[in-house]
Amino acid sequence: MTSHSAGDRSHEKYCSALDEEVRRFAGIVEGADPAADVPTCPGWTTAKLLKHVGVTRRWVEHIVRHRLQEPVRPRDVPVTLPPDDKGYPGWLAEGGQTLVATLRAAESGTPVWSWGADHTAGFWSRRMLHETAVHRADAEITLGLEPRVDVATATDGVEEFLGNLSAADWLAGRLAGLGGSGERLHFHATDAAGEWTVTVGADGFTWERGHGKGDVAVRGTAGDLLLLLYGRFKPEEERFELFGDPAPLHNWLSKAAL
Repeated sequence: MTSHSAGDRSHEKYCSALDEEVRRFAGIVEGADPAADVPTCPGWTTAKLLKHVGVTRRWVEHIVRHRLQEPVRPRDVPVTLPPDDKGYPGWLAEGGQTLVATLRAAESGTPVWSWGADHTAGFWSRRMLHETAVHRADAEITLGLEPRVDVATATDGVEEFLGNLSAADWLAGRLAGLGGSGERLHFHATDAAGEWTVTVGADGFTWERGHGKGDVAVRGTAGDLLLLLYGRFKPEEERFELFGDPAPLHNWLSKAAL
């Protein structure tokens, strides 16, 4: 019998939450207009959103299943697309279920390549949960629905977002151009014990948990804060309370959104 660590238990929690997100996402987009524009992803239709999510899931599943140690591009992973756009919801669900099964079959600490600092299967169970939750929100917004992200998932998602930013090499140039001078951005969840402060420097940023004063502060639910960080919401929306000078916040969001 294999002995599982605390990390494996967290890995299973991520897998279970991802499984729920996969099912929820598939149910939301069943019957959706594949040609509808996705307002939170300019230039994308619903079909393109589902293709992106489905290909990404199959790419990660390939990495974990084969225990790859070197990077592989998504376009280099064999993927069979549905015969027409109406087939995307079922194809999306199938790929998600396979991904969850493959992640569950791997222990959290199993070495695999990732673009983050953590090169293990556990990186991917966490990353795919939040990737799926944010893109599910894209689909809900497209359909005129109000996106809701579970409080525990959203709180963890904020930390995963902040923790991964420095490892995202495609953002390195933008983050190096923040041009800050110590401005502090404070994010405060109103429905969870979550507070985070980002300090913006001339060529980068740092972040920390906990209460603190900022040059600008934004308060909202953990789910709304997560979608704010990902550029899906704007800080001036009524869902948020905004205090202080919003300029450094807008500068941050324009460069940091994944």
